[in-house]
Amino acid sequence: MSSGRPTIKDIARVTGVSVATVSRALRDLPYVAPETRSRVVEAAAELQYEAHPQASRLVSGRTWTIGVVAPLFGTWFPFRALGGINSVFAGAGYDVLISMMTAPGDRRRFLQDARSFCRRVDGLVLIDTFVSLEGGSADAFFDRPAVAVGERLDGASSITIDNRAAARRAVEHLIELGHTRIGLVAGPPLPDLPTPVPEQRRIGYEDALRAAGLPVDPDLAVRGEWTASGGAAALSSLFDLTDPPTAVFCMSDEMAFGVMRAAARRGLAVPEDLSVVGFDDHDLAGAMGLTTMRQAVDEMGVRAAATVLGLIDGEPPTDITWEVPLIVRETTSTLG
Repeated sequence: MSSGRPTIKDIARVTGVSVATVSRALRDLPYVAPETRSRVVEAAAELQYEAHPQASRLVSGRTWTIGVVAPLFGTWFPFRALGGINSVFAGAGYDVLISMMTAPGDRRRFLQDARSFCRRVDGLVLIDTFVSLEGGSADAFFDRPAVAVGERLDGASSITIDNRAAARRAVEHLIELGHTRIGLVAGPPLPDLPTPVPEQRRIGYEDALRAAGLPVDPDLAVRGEWTASGGAAALSSLFDLTDPPTAVFCMSDEMAFGVMRAAARRGLAVPEDLSVVGFDDHDLAGAMGLTTMRQAVDEMGVRAAATVLGLIDGEPPTDITWEVPLIVRETTSTLG
């Protein structure tokens, strides 16, 4: 034991757990096993430990801060993920340091200066940053435990979905309902953010058509912004065709909302005249009756945060593929 006043480092040594676990146990915070908490409390009593303001930060050398990085927190996915992430870190006694990549060049500048940012945090959650597309690993950019949400990244834990399989399931649902002319409202690449997601979902759309023996008609695939207005514009292009679709798969729910609004303006009823499937299960999807592929983003955020805490405590990296179920509501029906 160190000379003088006992510290949480002494308790960690006696109990054989990390300093972070000792701190959480003594503050009665979550993510500590009951038997571990009991052992820590007993050791603290035996050592006559008394908490001192800011002692855990000073003794452990930790910042008790987690960095969260995302392209734009104002969009639905990262905003919802942040809610789940923050709920875990707040309960575990960590602060959250946010880095947003909103302007051209922000992503590149962040990666170039990542190690400086990492000195201010104990761990990282990376939301749709796609570091893997730079040809490096987590170790090449960061020197802290990291969890990547939305991509696989060597040296980091990851939480991803199978975008290709999920898109295929969405289109298969429409085919099962008898639709053979199925439009695709595809999201364009985002400025300054390389992402494979639109391409993966397009391939899934084509997979379903080919598996059913249906032609892949390039005229039925229209790009629009990842917004309701983008979806509305795409629907107008599709229905200017001589032979418009009877169903549409949209790469996001917000685009699907725009498709539904544009359809109503043309006097088309959903789903009688046009079946619509989205992707995400946005907060408004239930109210709009939208059939969609559900990303449980809040739950993914909770898992990402809990995983970072585990990495800080020395657990090995893990890769999780999150299930994306089809949620059938009122915007899809049989053809005719």
